Amino acid sequence: MPPLPPSFLSRMQQLLGDEYAAFLASYDQPPDVGLRVNTSKLSRREFQTISPFDLKPIPWSEAGFVVPPEARPGKHPYHAAGLYYLQDPSAMAVAELLSPQPGERVLDIAAAPGGKSTHISALMGGEGLLVANDLHPRRAQVLAKNLERWGARNAVVLNETPARLADHFGACFDRVVVDAPCSGEGMFRKDPEARAEWMPKLVKSCALRQDVLLEDAATLVRPGGVLVYATCTFAPEEDEGAIARFLLAHPRFELVEPPRFPGFSPGRPDWIAEPGRADLRRAVRLWPHKAPGEGHFIALLRRSRASSEMPEAPAPLLPIPLEPEPRQYFQQYCTDALNWRPPESRLSQMGFHLYQIPEACPDLRGLKVILWGWWLGALKKNRFEPSHALGMGLRAEDVRNTLPLTLDDPEVDSYLRGEVLSSSGADGWVLVTVDGHPLGWGKRVQGRLKTHLPRWLRQF
Repeated sequence: MPPLPPSFLSRMQQLLGDEYAAFLASYDQPPDVGLRVNTSKLSRREFQTISPFDLKPIPWSEAGFVVPPEARPGKHPYHAAGLYYLQDPSAMAVAELLSPQPGERVLDIAAAPGGKSTHISALMGGEGLLVANDLHPRRAQVLAKNLERWGARNAVVLNETPARLADHFGACFDRVVVDAPCSGEGMFRKDPEARAEWMPKLVKSCALRQDVLLEDAATLVRPGGVLVYATCTFAPEEDEGAIARFLLAHPRFELVEPPRFPGFSPGRPDWIAEPGRADLRRAVRLWPHKAPGEGHFIALLRRSRASSEMPEAPAPLLPIPLEPEPRQYFQQYCTDALNWRPPESRLSQMGFHLYQIPEACPDLRGLKVILWGWWLGALKKNRFEPSHALGMGLRAEDVRNTLPLTLDDPEVDSYLRGEVLSSSGADGWVLVTVDGHPLGWGKRVQGRLKTHLPRWLRQF
């Protein structure tokens, strides 16, 4: 691990004063491993009952825990089943303060790899619309995969610039979260590259980009809506400074006093040059020497409800009805394999893929779309093939044929390695489950079950 940058240490010593020794000592401790339960699939209490890990609660997240670093929760079958997401504990505070509600329109503007988006989807109870976007194509693909494993049914995934989102959607979102790309000082405890790449001019360049990002984000918040700005850096130029500059340029936004949990520290208006911004104390700082996690800055802003600014409702995304032959194959699949059917009015055929479109989804045509909603499967010649996303968004009781495994069954590891399993029963699609929770599909032919787990999930 490279040493901590001297310029960073000098600045932090000047800012923190008597707290500096405790802050510096935190870097001698291993990083906290955070685990957030997927409350779309099971409750906190249910997970505590089956958890193979020691769990230490996180004050600001009902579903969040710290687990021992040696637990290796990313290799556990419950992770493949989407029962939890591994996320820095301090990062969990962002979606909690955003407080998305079922039925709302929510935008995560820089969403990859998906920690905050999966959290938002769960808090929304799968109802309404979550638009999860990332500018970088590869990161947008990772985002889509994590939402797929999570079983998200209300998410659209885009690969767009914030400026194009602002031009396309306008002020149509109830809540927008900006988890801003930053100088990454909160990653120093676990990321050697973050230490090696840091320099004072990186802080300045990040602050300039954040100003532009916030400008676009403000355009996307409806009157009365909420904007949450977050970074994983300690640099005042990127934190309190960014919010001070934003409020100066956008007087219709105000800082909101968020709930205060143990480990939350106030913002520091005294660390920036802009005078008269005592309201910056309403921001939240999380420190690695005071709370679980690597550190975060979060500001909660609300746009005024001026009636003169009320926007027109955006044009809805109209589903494309299935063609007769694909419709026949999909209906046959539902009859043979499922005890559940999606609402006909929200089915949409996008090329050779079938989606369930989220509620109140605006028109997406003209944007780079990775996922148009809940991907149900592929329309192939003479058949419908279910997607992994469909299996992860269903419950075991929604499927006619399951292969119920327990955590102790050796077939669980065999399935996750992509091996063929012995399985008696009728030929056709089978949902493999672990302790009652979906792991993915298999197809049974003459007593042999071929794994249909995506390659990116297989544990070779």
